[in-house]
Amino acid sequence: MFKFVLASIVLCGLAVTSSEASACLNPDVKTNFYSTSDATIVSQIGFVTEFTLKCSNAGAEKLPLFAEVLGKLAPVVRIGDNKYQVSWNEEIKKASSGKYEIRLFDEESFAAVRKAQRAGEDTSSVKPLTTLAVHFSGAYKGPWINSEILATGLVGFVAYVAFMTRSKLVA
Repeated sequence: MFKFVLASIVLCGLAVTSSEASACLNPDVKTNFYSTSDATIVSQIGFVTEFTLKCSNAGAEKLPLFAEVLGKLAPVVRIGDNKYQVSWNEEIKKASSGKYEIRLFDEESFAAVRKAQRAGEDTSSVKPLTTLAVHFSGAYKGPWINSEILATGLVGFVAYVAFMTRSKLVA
């Protein structure tokens, strides 16, 4: 009986220590943000956020992460030691300049997000591991007046002036 109690205590202790390592405590995040800057020949704007994550408890950085951007779930890819990347696309008309928030979730909070989605509830009530804020300055969408239209208007104006001058000379 004593061996059974001792084995139970040891297993409970292992479960507690493994559950502590499964959550990132005091996350420290540093981000780099990249996006499409010229939208004249593309149909969607690409956004890429690279970030480093450091936790106060060792080993927690290696846990899988999930992200929510604009209410949609996006994959988080591990690209190195403590380095991760989140990317997504938006149509040019929908992509506005300004601040974008990326909510990061660990496995437990991601399960709560999925549960809220299935139930049709608002996912903003689920507390994320951390939130990243990135600023998109916008993308160049081309000149206000295309060069073809400007050239056509200029040719029309020159032709008008030429015909008006000719009609005054003939009369």
